[in-house]
Amino acid sequence: MKEILIVEDELEVARFLSRLFKMKGYETTHAESGRRFHELTDYTRFQLAFIDVRLPDCNGLDILQKLRKQAPLCPCVIMTGYSTVKTAVEAIKSGAADFIEKPFEDIDAIDQLVDRLTSEIKMKGEEADYAILARQNGCFLGTSSKMHQLYELAYKIASKDITILIEGETGTGKEVLANYLHAASSRRKEPFIGINCGAISESLLESELFGHVKGAFTGATTDRVGYFEAASAGTLFLDEIAEASPATQVKLLRVLETGEFMKIGGTKPKRTSARIIAASHVNLEEAVEQGSFREDLLYRLNVVKLSVPPLRERREDIPQLIESLQARHGEMCSFSPDAMELLIQYDWPGNIRELSNIIRRSAALASEGTPVTPDLLPAKIKGEHSPALSSPPAQSSQFLDEWQSFAEQVVRLYNGQESIPLADLLQKMKKMEKRTAAAIIHEKLKETAGNRDQAAERLGLSKRQIRYYLNEN
Repeated sequence: MKEILIVEDELEVARFLSRLFKMKGYETTHAESGRRFHELTDYTRFQLAFIDVRLPDCNGLDILQKLRKQAPLCPCVIMTGYSTVKTAVEAIKSGAADFIEKPFEDIDAIDQLVDRLTSEIKMKGEEADYAILARQNGCFLGTSSKMHQLYELAYKIASKDITILIEGETGTGKEVLANYLHAASSRRKEPFIGINCGAISESLLESELFGHVKGAFTGATTDRVGYFEAASAGTLFLDEIAEASPATQVKLLRVLETGEFMKIGGTKPKRTSARIIAASHVNLEEAVEQGSFREDLLYRLNVVKLSVPPLRERREDIPQLIESLQARHGEMCSFSPDAMELLIQYDWPGNIRELSNIIRRSAALASEGTPVTPDLLPAKIKGEHSPALSSPPAQSSQFLDEWQSFAEQVVRLYNGQESIPLADLLQKMKKMEKRTAAAIIHEKLKETAGNRDQAAERLGLSKRQIRYYLNEN
């Protein structure tokens, strides 16, 4: 006999589910409370369980844990209201198969969920659906349990129409995960549009996001469709959301709260139904404490947070990851055992992006048919002090002499009667600005033994700005 357990204190909801499941040929057992659930004697007879997360005398997560122990083959679905979605996500992390939101709006979705969860149990060793989709979309999971747990969770929540925040260090693959979420969702046939909020100026970012009407500003010769409008039925990925200006944050908050936005120069609000996925390499809670990010915007973005682990926490995957990246780039080379050991032990502050660059560099330096040896790897991989860290590009005294000479030239031209080559002066000033920034950054990196987080804090910069001034972008 096929039987489904319903643990729900709202009688109307329980009756509705019972009727729905009986139409599909299932018997049902209803427990209206935690006490009634604990009175049941045989949990193994249930093929599926639907559990309300909030019961009058019990937490639904406690019931989930008991079923997971006593009936491990019974998939559990958590039922939740929108305000408790975070709790439902925690339930999935604890072993729930899925969650659905009340009130139920899509009956077909519940039908499909039951069919999927009660289908024949996969043969041991068969690749799971989330892993198949990851492979099809070029996502490398390797053997890391953290990555498999992350993508399994992403697969389960992708179909839910909720905002997702992705956090992870630079180069960990946050946009790859965002693309995966889109591919696993019901919006997969609609556009996926990504924008890096830190790579565009404030005025241009607003135009890119919301669009503008003809004549809104100088250069606006035609109407422009913004990304919120273009992605309305699809997914909009806001990368490096922490870099958005305070003014842009206010407008983003309005879109998330109301679904409405205004084009620059427009007079009528427009609506969007785009699914928002945001990402940041900085901790947004800390950014809120520092006053650089709005707390109310974080609340709207952080419905579900996914954290991508850094490469140093999945070192066991590095050999296979190297093979995967080589196949993707078409740049094949092998590494000697000593060189591979150095790659595995290195901390990879730039994560997969940095590893990809090292592979390309190694392929360019290696002789055909000869493995890459440690002497071909960068000094930082071998744990040696890089010249870039031990001393700035120019000696301090020499560099200061250049500034003094330049300042004297400016004063002389300003006070003199001859014509002033202003364009040349300004161009030289820009070069001096970058050289100054690079020199000071190198000094701070020396003080912090190469720790970029500490150097960035002392300089009042982001790590992205440090990479820019060191010409690493």
